[in-house]
Amino acid sequence: MSAAVEEVVTEAPAVEAVPKRAMTLGTGTSLVVLALLILAPLVVKNFVIFQLTMLLVYGLAVLALNILTGGSGQFSLGQSAFYAVGAYTSAVLMEQYNVNYALTLPISGILCFAVGFLFGQPALRLSGVYLALATFALATAMPQLLKLNFLEPWTGGVQGLVVTKPDAPFGLPMSQDMWLYYFTLAITIAIYVGAVNLLRSRSGRAFMAIRDNEIAASAMGIDVALYKTLAFGVSAGITGIAGSLGAIVVQFVAPDSYTIGLAIQLFLGMVVGGVGWLPGSIVGAAFIIFVPNMAENISKGLSGAVFGVLLFLVIFVVPHGARQVAIFCQQTVAKFRKR
Repeated sequence: MSAAVEEVVTEAPAVEAVPKRAMTLGTGTSLVVLALLILAPLVVKNFVIFQLTMLLVYGLAVLALNILTGGSGQFSLGQSAFYAVGAYTSAVLMEQYNVNYALTLPISGILCFAVGFLFGQPALRLSGVYLALATFALATAMPQLLKLNFLEPWTGGVQGLVVTKPDAPFGLPMSQDMWLYYFTLAITIAIYVGAVNLLRSRSGRAFMAIRDNEIAASAMGIDVALYKTLAFGVSAGITGIAGSLGAIVVQFVAPDSYTIGLAIQLFLGMVVGGVGWLPGSIVGAAFIIFVPNMAENISKGLSGAVFGVLLFLVIFVVPHGARQVAIFCQQTVAKFRKR
């Protein structure tokens, strides 16, 4: 009997295991993507550069949500609230206090980190759909809070604030849109590298242990309360920086720009990109920016229905998002290399 088992084991072909939580692209693929991002503004018009900049901004916001949901397993539908806080922080500092736009980014990040960390404290008692509902309430309330009369001298109330678009520094020969693109790209790369290192660190392993089994993580000595609130804070801080960049790029902030619809879009971008796969954040951002335009081109009167059908097809064909496509391509290339 044992000899038969030994024979079967010997003859069985070896199967390569695919990492369960591959967080990044390979070095070669990353360099190709980076080269494309650097060269893209040199061959397209200003409007396309603007769209690409917003792609990076939304990619950052989706990345932040990915750290929270894909990293620590906490669901949030309130990212639009942190995005709004970051956007208004930069707008108010730039227009009311003449602070340099670059300096407003760390201020927004720190402020939103504090807000997210504090919000995470009462949210510790909630999980699953109940946590999603609590964050949904936050996103619903934020536009109304921004319209309060006593905030109107700073926020502009219902009418919002117009933000001055900065020029390229040091007399660089490039348009405002091109400069903001490269500025946003540099910030995005820095945060992306930081997020990858975070998830690979001890704190990141604690996040993922809590995501996989909260009781087991607590039994292993992990401070579940601390790391769950920390994940909320980090996610909110990155989202706040994305909101600041969005305000600078769009040149306008208003309460109705940050409704629950934005939060749902970010959540949708995370799902399409692949939950827990950081490079998918850009793919998800591209989906929520360009697919609605494609749906409108197909049928202006039924653009919402067309978008719904396209979304259904994507989820049906690749239920695990862009990460599933990336793993399939990786396996296909590996098979060809073995031949």
